[in-house]
Amino acid sequence: MVLRASLAILASALLLGMYARGGFAVSLGFVALVPWLASVATLPSWRAALASGIAMAMLFALAVFAWFGDAVAAYTGIGTAGGIALVVLAAPLTQPQIVAAALAARWAAGRLGPVLRAVVVAAAWVACEWACPKLLGDSLGHGLQPAAWWRQAADLGGVPVLTFVLVLCNQWLADAWRHRRDASRGWRLPLACALALPVLLAGYGAWRSAQLRALPVEDTLRVAMVQANIVDYERLRRERGAYAVVREVLDTHVGMSRAALDAGRVDALLWSETVYPTTFGKPRSEAGAELDAEIAGFARGAGVPLVFGTYDRDAAGEYNAAAVLDPRDGLLGFYRKTHPFPLTEHVPGWLDGPRLRRLLPWAGTWLPGDGARSFPLRLPGGREVPVAPMICLDDVHPELAREAARQGARALLGLSNDAWFSAHPQGARLHLAVAAFRSVETRLPQVRVTTNGISAVVDADGGIRDATAMGTRALLVGEVAVRTAPVTRAVAWGGWFGPFALGLLLLVVVLRQWPRRSTGNAGQAGLVAAATSWPLATTWLSPRWRWAGVLLQGVAGATLAAFAGLWLFGDASVLKPMLQLRLFVALVALPTAAWWLLRRAHAARAELREGTLHVQGGGRSLRLPVAALDVRPLRLPFPGTGLRVRGEGGDAVLLLREPIDVLHALGRSADLPRGCAAYLAARGRHRGPRWDRAWLRTLLFPLLPAMFAFRLHQHIAYGGTFGEWQTFGATAWLTGAALWWAGWIVGLAVFAAVLRAVVEAACLAIAWGMPTRAATARHVLEGVARAVYYLGVPAWLVLRVLA
Repeated sequence: MVLRASLAILASALLLGMYARGGFAVSLGFVALVPWLASVATLPSWRAALASGIAMAMLFALAVFAWFGDAVAAYTGIGTAGGIALVVLAAPLTQPQIVAAALAARWAAGRLGPVLRAVVVAAAWVACEWACPKLLGDSLGHGLQPAAWWRQAADLGGVPVLTFVLVLCNQWLADAWRHRRDASRGWRLPLACALALPVLLAGYGAWRSAQLRALPVEDTLRVAMVQANIVDYERLRRERGAYAVVREVLDTHVGMSRAALDAGRVDALLWSETVYPTTFGKPRSEAGAELDAEIAGFARGAGVPLVFGTYDRDAAGEYNAAAVLDPRDGLLGFYRKTHPFPLTEHVPGWLDGPRLRRLLPWAGTWLPGDGARSFPLRLPGGREVPVAPMICLDDVHPELAREAARQGARALLGLSNDAWFSAHPQGARLHLAVAAFRSVETRLPQVRVTTNGISAVVDADGGIRDATAMGTRALLVGEVAVRTAPVTRAVAWGGWFGPFALGLLLLVVVLRQWPRRSTGNAGQAGLVAAATSWPLATTWLSPRWRWAGVLLQGVAGATLAAFAGLWLFGDASVLKPMLQLRLFVALVALPTAAWWLLRRAHAARAELREGTLHVQGGGRSLRLPVAALDVRPLRLPFPGTGLRVRGEGGDAVLLLREPIDVLHALGRSADLPRGCAAYLAARGRHRGPRWDRAWLRTLLFPLLPAMFAFRLHQHIAYGGTFGEWQTFGATAWLTGAALWWAGWIVGLAVFAAVLRAVVEAACLAIAWGMPTRAATARHVLEGVARAVYYLGVPAWLVLRVLA
């Protein structure tokens, strides 16, 4: 067993090493972990699982990050072997998500079904990466950057979404492999899930890419990026003096910039991080003042904005910064690097001291900046494009780019000094891939310059259109399209997916340990039957009327889903308020009312007497001997849960709350998979509170936020609660109030539909993974959904007003 587990770890490490190099190996992300995960499920103890996770983390670090150990060795002088050994030995701390996934897989094995088992492992992986951020921000999802369609899902919640999908697929394939010889064919469900998920991911990416291409181009921005390939400033200072080095750097950048200006249209110039290695605008000497004036004069003469890396300082200390020079107004301001590199650029105050400085003489003294900042690039011809600079490690932290998008930036400007990657292009490629995802998440194009490569132009879909080589002097003129970027979920909701994964993990663990609740259906092993109280209220439909109900519900549900998709992933402004209201009335309200009338018209009562099922209602009656009855549950709960009854009188559909328990009362067992039976039983058994009625949820509750918002609107627009009444009369005031109420009805109906879809999907997954916890899961999730709806909506409204 030890040999088999070791070979599995080695195989996964080799596959991950190939995957990290990109190119044709991008698809390996979906299978690289399969050998290791398949072996973890067979380990006999927690100690073995922990050891497997630690060993996998160490071999992963060796296969993927050996270059980082060599770079550390070159910087610190500890030797290549020492640097790589440091990276490998620290792997359980720097790659803790692998250890967390091993422990999660060990816990889930034998406790959960294949769907939930994969969810638990993926959630543990992503939650651990969120709770323990990494220095380089690396995650499995970054390897999908070359895949034009797969990477687009990062706009939902960042790279963690892609990592979650990759771990899901790996775990499902591992389960399918382990059960490949089972007589029960337990491999089919995980294999189907693993094959379907990349297809769905690609489908979303294709749709999203088409949306981006359809957005109108409002302007174009041509930026000349100067990659001077002058590195190792400290060595050059020692050999030639500080002034001579600065003189060479400035002369080189000015000369290359003039060449770009002479060659054709250029809207702005971009120089790399710390290209001017002293404080700009606050000179320390007369020579520094002369150099400052020279740079400012060059920007004026060039006639285009200049953004370059320099230093800034105030009373608190000094900062790594980007200066923005306008050709007319001079210095517009500084962006201060928010995330200076630990120890080499910044040392936290609690750690700093003489002893640390003696131990690490290279430790820096820069202070962290205070977050994203946008600047207007005033371009030739009176054009203006808001941009947001980011410096080096800043692009590893997605919240900066998201905040810049919220501030109205139309493009991202990256300035970096990747000179320590000179001998390790793989590190520079990883940094570029990480930076490219900031464009996917925000849908903002990006131009990125580095000291010696890789400088690049990144489109709004994360594609790298133009790039320079490492270790070369290059002038890259890149043009990006400026559009009004759609507000993505990653921008609107921030880094929500990590906490979501943690909550999902805790929910499954708590439900698994929670005392069992009755889930009905004694015909399925391990589930508790419930007594059926006759007579039962039911809806008695012919097959044709059933399909009419399915059609009515389908129209209403599809409309709500379209509204939700447009609001979440599209541009809701294409639907004007009155158009939304008309569509809602025609395609949601009327079909829903028609379905309610249909159910009322076909209401009936069912009763079991002396071995005969009696159904009566609507002037009709049906008597069917149970012994000759062919009765089966509806496999899909459309237009509701129920039974399909076949007898001498023909086919009938009885819609019932508890079809599984009624089957048991009729002496039948559900010919359904265990998870499906548990889902239907738990759904039928659940009873919500009496006050949670459809009319309250749909009509009366929206009146509360509607009147609050309407009153606020009246005060803003007319100066008082009844300002519109006093100005235009009662009819205008009442019409406005009614429209606000109707608008909130539409919005909350869509929100309630989204909550319902989430609850049903979660309940179905839990019923398949933990059938005996299906009723508990529904009880908990329904309560959470009610709290989110009835308490979350007012709280959100109040917070918006206060903000």
